[in-house]
This record gives sequence, C-alpha cells and structure tokens, in this order.
Amino acid sequence: MKIPASFYERRDVVSISRELLGKYLFTCIDGDLTGGIITETEAYNGVIDKASHAFGGRKTNRTEVMHRHGGIAYVYLCYGIHEMFNIVTSIEGEPDAVLIRGVEPVEGVDIMLMRRNMEKLKPNLTTGPGSVGQALGISRKINGISLQSDTLWLEDRGLVIENEQIAAVPRIGVAYAGHDALLPFRFYIKGNPYVSKPDK
Repeated sequence: MKIPASFYERRDVVSISRELLGKYLFTCIDGDLTGGIITETEAYNGVIDKASHAFGGRKTNRTEVMHRHGGIAYVYLCYGIHEMFNIVTSIEGEPDAVLIRGVEPVEGVDIMLMRRNMEKLKPNLTTGPGSVGQALGISRKINGISLQSDTLWLEDRGLVIENEQIAAVPRIGVAYAGHDALLPFRFYIKGNPYVSKPDK
C-alpha cells in the first residue's frame, strides 16, 4: 500500500523527515523494480531555513517544484554529478523538502549493483544521497513526479523505528547556513550500516 498524499502534505517537515525512517522507497525504472528501507534523512524547512534551496522564498527553474504541494519528487543535480532525491512536503507555496540520504537495499540488489558499477553488496551501495539516486535509477527525468505514481513511491510495511533508535544531529555540507547548519535536522537509524556518516 502506497503512503497516502496526506502524509506528505502536513506542515511539519521535521516530523515527516523523522517518520520517514523505516518506510520503504521503491522505483520502477524501465521495468526494473528496486527499493529498500529509508535509513537516513535530512529536513529542509523552506523559506526560513538558510540551508534550503528555497530560503527567503527563492524560486528558480530548479526550485519551482519545491513550491508545489507535498507528495512529489524534487530531484536536482549536485556538483554536476549526483542526482539528489528529495520529497516535497507541506502545502502549495510552502517549499519544504526532505533529502533521502540512505537506504537499506531489499529489492533489486543486482540491478542496483549494476547501476553503481559494483560487484558485491556493501553499505556504500546506497549510503549518501548521490548513491541512493544512482542505485535506484532516480534522475531529473522524473523531477516533479507524484509519489503516488508507479515509477516512484513509498510504502509503510509496519516497520517501527523507536525514538531511542533514532539519532537527530546537524545536517551535512551546509556550513554556509550559519546557525541553521547546527539544527538537528538529520535523522538516521542508529547502528544501521546504510548510513552515510553515523559518527557525526
């Protein structure tokens, strides 16, 4: 069962980011099904968050998707190399988003390995947002797609991550955001090997 649109349309990106841990993320690209358990996320709190692409209400061709209603994909290119998958949340006009930083593979591992040009399953297959995008076949071609689609979607399969299992720490690579860089908006499952930087 796909997670309903109402889950993403709430006006609390931090809570949504935390609650996404343990949810299942799937893609079906060119007929290939791949997916896994979300292990690491980062919340970006729209216009008031200096680390957000939409800080101050910024709206460009790239960030226009963030200003739409929650429950769609925001995919952007980072460093000219990595396709980064974000989930747009909140209501239209409030550009909140959650970056997916880590996934524990459960479906289509052989396809993920091929996409990542790897021979053996190791945690770096799907740790870090660039690796997640590449392994799951996510690209800007599906930027703006609904998470109710049959190309990219999330499921709740009843996996419960207790509060004591969740780390809440500052986000990675946003030093430019000053005080906002210190906000504990990165969440991950403690002890899970599919986390990009568990010691931070």
